Amino acid sequence: MPNKISEISLVIAGEAGQGVQSIEVTLVNVIKQSGCNVFATKEYMSRVRGGINSTQIRVSKRRRASYVEKTDIFIPLEKQAIDRLSDRIQKNTMIIGEAEKLGDSRVMDVDFTKIATELGNAIYRSMAAAGCACGIIGIGLEKAPDYIKKVFAQKGDAVIKSNIAAFLAGYDEGRKIAASKKYRPELKSDIAVEKELLLSGADAVAIGAIAGGCDSVFAYPMTPATGVFTALAEYQHKAGIAVEQAEDEPGVINMALGAWYAGGRALVSTSGGGFALMTEGISMAGITETPVVVHLAQRPGPATGLPTRTEQGDLNLALYAGHGVFPRIILAPGNTRQAFELAAVAFDLADRFQAPVFILTDQYFVDTYYNVPMLKVNAEPLQKYIVETAEDYKRYALAKDGFSPRGVPGFGKGTVCSDSDEHDESGRITEDLRGISLAMKNKRMRKFAAVQQAALPPELYGPRKYRNLIVTWGSTLNGVLEALELSGLGETALLHFHQVYPLHKDTEKYLKKAEKTIAVENNQTAQFAALIKAETGMEINDSILRYDGFPFAADALAAELKKLFCSKSANRNSRSNRGE
Repeated sequence: MPNKISEISLVIAGEAGQGVQSIEVTLVNVIKQSGCNVFATKEYMSRVRGGINSTQIRVSKRRRASYVEKTDIFIPLEKQAIDRLSDRIQKNTMIIGEAEKLGDSRVMDVDFTKIATELGNAIYRSMAAAGCACGIIGIGLEKAPDYIKKVFAQKGDAVIKSNIAAFLAGYDEGRKIAASKKYRPELKSDIAVEKELLLSGADAVAIGAIAGGCDSVFAYPMTPATGVFTALAEYQHKAGIAVEQAEDEPGVINMALGAWYAGGRALVSTSGGGFALMTEGISMAGITETPVVVHLAQRPGPATGLPTRTEQGDLNLALYAGHGVFPRIILAPGNTRQAFELAAVAFDLADRFQAPVFILTDQYFVDTYYNVPMLKVNAEPLQKYIVETAEDYKRYALAKDGFSPRGVPGFGKGTVCSDSDEHDESGRITEDLRGISLAMKNKRMRKFAAVQQAALPPELYGPRKYRNLIVTWGSTLNGVLEALELSGLGETALLHFHQVYPLHKDTEKYLKKAEKTIAVENNQTAQFAALIKAETGMEINDSILRYDGFPFAADALAAELKKLFCSKSANRNSRSNRGE
């Protein structure tokens, strides 16, 4: 094992209810306050108790924002955790825990339960484990007590003192292990990490929505979308947001459409199964030309599938949701900054184009968090595209560009009539098939050109003169970027799409410049590559797909990329080694 190291991957695993999340939260905050870059992501089973949950925390001098399989320190709280994560244990992995309980000769013994019970309660076990981890990596001794005091301020002095004592006792054990291994990490960052934000993907979407003028949010709880809903609920009083948990998903989408009809800016947060129940409402948004913003946090299907795991499997669902023809916009942030910015711009796009806008994330994205610089809020006042109505106002006037002036009830003298049946210019039902009905269909179709023209361009990372091009979208961004760094591939660039529909007009230009293209997607059928082919006629040469409920690991992906790009004849539709 190297004497000095500038980055550490720490994995903690145990049963639900054993405090894995408490250890994670403590460590992440103490690490950041100690001046180190930190990244954390979790995987958990769909159980209240039992099963094995785990969290990975990366501590580094440099910014890191992706999942890796490499494990330097492993703290299992149960024997089953070792079996469950056996493929993450490498030759040099330090396994720390209660040796007798774990029954594994590789374990370096630290009796967290004994430390906790000597302090009066086994509940302090998780704090002892957090202290041990900090002791091994040599940070947190100064910052942890203040953090513990803040977290347990309402629990009383006795609880605060016991938690601090448990942390310090664990820390001492960790220092002994580090000394025996001559383990001296150098992890403090050169940037002022302490002053940065620590945001999850869910937090970024929520505060981005607020920046975009969101004034109401509707949801029916569903993993993993609930994080955005609960974050906005926490901000409701400061931001003036109406929060409503509806009785079911059709009620959610209809409440949101009602809010937009009345002049509000509503957000819906849901996952695949819930979104499937909203598709009739999405179609109603199309014919009534009502804006709406929907956050769709993806998870593996079909049906309930793997409800607490991750997958980019709902692109086609968002693309084709709702019967009939009407424009839509699909955004897919790749990092925290994009999540904030795209959530804000989604409300402007929906308002301006009177169309549904979907923000696609996934379980990995919303549950992952890391330190980022302060986000910039647009200082310009929000623009709303609502007109004051006159007495002769026609909601669906046959505008040349397809965009009829949108009025709302009570703002002006006109009547704002809207109907889910085909309608005339005033919004009243019609069955004049060859007259106004056909004119309305053509009017809505004319909106597509403007929506296409406003498409956000993809971002190119790496050399502008490239031979190889990796094409990806959404949450895979950071993992692919680190994989490229690890692989050392020259003349290889990454084209990342944070708007996946409509595609930007330059998409074809980027693809034509490459000799070889590879799509990297967290789904089984390369849905985005298929969309590119359908829209441009260009076929991506190969694909690396992962669809086992896990995100791509940057280190494993680096090996896959090298194999594909360096082989004389790449195998079409290659899978990640965990994909099948």
